[in-house]
Amino acid sequence: MRKLVALPVLSADALSSVAYGPEALLAVLVLAGSAGLGYVFPVSAAIVLLILAVGLSYRQTIRAYPHGGGSYIVAGDNLGPVPGLVAAAGLMTDYVLTVAVSIASGVAAVTSAIPGLASMTVPLGLGVIVLLLAGNLRGVRQAGALFAAPTYAFILAMFLLITVGLVQSIGQGFAPRPEPAVTAAEGVGLFLIMRAFSSGATAMTGIEAISNAVPVFRPVAWRQARTTLSWMTGLLIAMFAGIIVLAHAADVVPSSQETVLSQLAHLSFGSGWLYVFVQAATAAVLLLAANTAYNDFPRVLSLLARDDYAPRLFMRLGDRLAYSNGIILLSLAAASVYVAFDGQTTALIPLYAVGVFLAFTLSQSGMVVHWWNKRSPHWRRSLLFNALGALLSAVVFITAGISKFTSGAWVAIVAVGLFLLLTLRIHRHYALVRARLRLRPDTAPAPQRAVGPPVSGESEELPDEVHNLALVAVATLDLAGLRALAYAASLGQPVLALHISLTDEEAERSRAYWTAWGDHLPLEIIVSPYRATVAPLVHYVEALHQKHPDLTLTVILPEIVTRHRRHQLLHNRTAPRLRRALRPLPKVVVTTVPFHV
Repeated sequence: MRKLVALPVLSADALSSVAYGPEALLAVLVLAGSAGLGYVFPVSAAIVLLILAVGLSYRQTIRAYPHGGGSYIVAGDNLGPVPGLVAAAGLMTDYVLTVAVSIASGVAAVTSAIPGLASMTVPLGLGVIVLLLAGNLRGVRQAGALFAAPTYAFILAMFLLITVGLVQSIGQGFAPRPEPAVTAAEGVGLFLIMRAFSSGATAMTGIEAISNAVPVFRPVAWRQARTTLSWMTGLLIAMFAGIIVLAHAADVVPSSQETVLSQLAHLSFGSGWLYVFVQAATAAVLLLAANTAYNDFPRVLSLLARDDYAPRLFMRLGDRLAYSNGIILLSLAAASVYVAFDGQTTALIPLYAVGVFLAFTLSQSGMVVHWWNKRSPHWRRSLLFNALGALLSAVVFITAGISKFTSGAWVAIVAVGLFLLLTLRIHRHYALVRARLRLRPDTAPAPQRAVGPPVSGESEELPDEVHNLALVAVATLDLAGLRALAYAASLGQPVLALHISLTDEEAERSRAYWTAWGDHLPLEIIVSPYRATVAPLVHYVEALHQKHPDLTLTVILPEIVTRHRRHQLLHNRTAPRLRRALRPLPKVVVTTVPFHV
């Protein structure tokens, strides 16, 4: 991917956050009236420093992980499995809230321009989630000019707004406008400033997206990614600072009826087409930012499933090569959060900061350990940048957790704890199943090769020379698979084992395992690069049946049966899906051989 395309596609989440980050900062400071608003520049300067530090620290992550270094991978590799899971929990919370917050802010941009829709906030947001769900299930991807246009339009709109607004202020000699009626609800204190800082810091959400997607860049990928990250950081700082300065110069404060950006656009452009352009560009980029989570959430969930920390059904690709189950889960979670908080951006922000900066903190802490262990060239400078990023991210995480605990941050903290508990229990279950299924010399006798009537010149029968064939689908050479093979051999008819491999490397590895086991039965391996398992097996059976219509096929499947019904959700339901797919074919029998754990 070229930098000109990668910048808008991968930066949509981060850059769009200026639509709600500055407003979230002002919404807290305004609680203390004019005295609170007087702290807007010091707090904003601290946030700019944070953006710069974290941006520089992620440049080091890109150099260390040129194949993509998400928080889960970095923290897991360098800090251990549990910190990796905590980072994953922060990421998952972040992605769910990215959808909810981006849609809430986008709907607010629409209702600010069309006040008559204000009462439809929740239905409009749910409608957008349904559209995103449908589009992603059909395999929509962020690529090309189609997805780059909204971000570039938003960048243009923001710089146009900032430039015109500042020129107007300069022309008026920065003459103060009539101050809005602001009633102080509380006094200025450290606690208020901490809350404002953590709220405004949400303007840097999504800054890690480029480090996660290094492989999509053209060669040399990591250099291209670092350059793109630098441009994104610069744009983010410029837009955030510009909006803050303009809001202060115009004496604009948050309102429940109209967003800060809408108020600024009205002041600069009136209600003409430029105002409509600003609002439309804001809504479009926020919708695109919400869609970024639909790429990242299912991918992280599939990585967790690969490592046995999530149900394996989340590794399954749908017909459109999308992680359909992860997409559905994200939509349900985001819709629940959106409805629970009535689609209000200000209510969702306290939850947002916790997950985001928890992942940032663990990722950057993992990079500190990485540089300390590797001691590669320039490691001290890289370690310093990552240590600073980890420290500042930890400050924001702790600040948000404490200052916004009663405002909703407790929900994110509890969600992280429950996620950690659930993933560890899932991993323990899979470890138990693996132990029960592991082959042992004393308990795993090899089934003997079953043969039919002798054929002249052959030592064994082939499928086209028999009228009965047992086809055993073997996912892994373990006790469950061995029991299915033994059952098939006991039927006294020829047996053919069938294995679906996702890559050529996996196919070679499976063949080597089969040979080491003794090659007691013939094995057919089908490579399925699209990660499908049921469809290739069905196609193989169909082709075999069409070629030999007089052949009766008995498809035998090993099936894991758990003691507790809730654990059954952790195992692929291949047998029922295959039975439904094969039901229309004549002379095909599907048999399952249960293995109880």
